[in-house]
Amino acid sequence: MKTIKVKLDRSAADSYDIHIGDGIMDRMGLILARSKTARRYVIVTDDHVDAAHGARVQAALEKADLAVERLSVPPGEATKDIRTVLAVSERLAGIGADRLTALIALGGGVVGDLTGFAASIYMRGIPVIQVPTTLLAQVDSSIGGKTGVDIAAGKNLLGTFHQPKGVFIDVDFLRMLPEAQLRNGLAEVIKCAAVESPELLNDIEETAAKGGLRETAFLERIITAACLIKKRLVEIDERDRGVRRILNFGHTLGHAVEAASGYALSHGESVAIGMVAAAAISERMNYLPAGDRKRIESVVRAVGLPDRIPGDLSEDDIIARLASDKKKEGETIHFILLKKLGFPFVNGGVPEVIVRETIKRLQK
Repeated sequence: MKTIKVKLDRSAADSYDIHIGDGIMDRMGLILARSKTARRYVIVTDDHVDAAHGARVQAALEKADLAVERLSVPPGEATKDIRTVLAVSERLAGIGADRLTALIALGGGVVGDLTGFAASIYMRGIPVIQVPTTLLAQVDSSIGGKTGVDIAAGKNLLGTFHQPKGVFIDVDFLRMLPEAQLRNGLAEVIKCAAVESPELLNDIEETAAKGGLRETAFLERIITAACLIKKRLVEIDERDRGVRRILNFGHTLGHAVEAASGYALSHGESVAIGMVAAAAISERMNYLPAGDRKRIESVVRAVGLPDRIPGDLSEDDIIARLASDKKKEGETIHFILLKKLGFPFVNGGVPEVIVRETIKRLQK
């Protein structure tokens, strides 16, 4: 089992470990028992993950003499709203959860964001432990303390920063992961490679060509690489106001496309499209060499992710969604662009005409 420490400036108590391995749930129980993070634990999961893993994870924790209960919510992005947060809070109050209770987010990004948000506001803040079960959550949303729920105007517009007390990444969960969800996670790994570690692109493309994207050694390797990148950026910029923003590469247009599709496109698919769009904008504005733009498109296609915007999405709707992006400042929407692979920067604002040109070019 590998352990990566996230060291935050505020105090040693705010720092935490990311544990990565294959079949580490028993060790999670022992680590939590030693840490004395809480007297009682409540696993929050969704109905699908609960059926697949809930009882096994609870039993592993109870083997370490931890007091554990679990509750589940419906699966899917539609669950990630304030009504579910209120429902979870009511259920916590109903079982007598207090400030000596910790929540364990067992699931993908929806469960992680939702549980983190609930933990950040229940009794003005209780601990949360992230146990991501999808590749997407393992390499991205479980690390860094961002929590959030969606509202009609856009994705993650309500949220807090609430760092976990620990992150436990078990590759064993990925053995049951559907192919589409594996690809979703690979989108975030490609993002990390594009902005910080271009050599990862070769590893991904070569492994895809061999049909080895599910091999345990490969998964542990790319998860560790992505976690190290995110850890470094979170340590420098915990509140996402500076350099950490480079991790939004592909997300600006990606979130807009995802919302415009009514979430028919998954987050990973949308980020893949967003990365291709951001690379195209970078080339159009004379920052990025054409070869680097083509490289990103090639790796996206190699893992089976989309590199074009569905033709039935409205250009005006996508632009309107961009206007409600939570990262904008005044009327300026900042894009993360590339000067070359591994050299991202925050652009001061892309003219709307170029955004529209790019949308047209990428529509099927």
